[in-house]
Amino acid sequence: MSRGVIYVMETVVPGLIKIGKTATEQFEKRMYNLERNGYNNVVGLKRKFAIELDEYDEKEIMLHSLFDKSRLQNSELFAVSVDLVIQLLTSFEGRQIYPKNMTKEQVFAEVSENRQETVGANLIPDGIYYLEQNRRGFGSIKAQMKVTAGKFIVLKGSRCAPVDSSDVPKVRQDAIIENDVLVEDVECNSPSMAGWIPLGKANNGWFVWKNSDGKPIDTYRNRG
Repeated sequence: MSRGVIYVMETVVPGLIKIGKTATEQFEKRMYNLERNGYNNVVGLKRKFAIELDEYDEKEIMLHSLFDKSRLQNSELFAVSVDLVIQLLTSFEGRQIYPKNMTKEQVFAEVSENRQETVGANLIPDGIYYLEQNRRGFGSIKAQMKVTAGKFIVLKGSRCAPVDSSDVPKVRQDAIIENDVLVEDVECNSPSMAGWIPLGKANNGWFVWKNSDGKPIDTYRNRG
């Protein structure tokens, strides 16, 4: 019985992902090459999820067939939600290879929340949005988020509170924050994931982020 890794990666093109396979012992080398050199003239590849499975050849064929209508020519690139693919992969029996700091259950919960939140996200006009709160023992939290092409980008310079949770999503773990200030922009997949950056805890991003008139971005979703 063949055993290997099926992985999914995002690309620099919004909404375009790569679904592929590799031998377990070649996983890190394969990721390094793809992230450095790109694939099929597409660059900016970034690993999102990987799982070691029995009969991985057959399962990769099944996934490619399932999303065939969204396939870019005969490549391993698909115009499909990365969260949807990860949801499917977490349902398989196997050993999660990436991410290493989360369980399959945690990954499933995160991507499920992302998918639920992205409903109506395309109704939010591109632009800058704001988050301001005061936290006892810390002080003022102030952040700006840029919405563009369905992405939610928390802008550097945002003032961020310390983490106030034992279950922290990877996007916040990876954020570079020095002296409570975000050093680099952080791209997120949903308003609530974006809210994790300055707030350091679970939140409802549709209400904590507001437009220049002080109205929560949920107002755009309700219009839809």
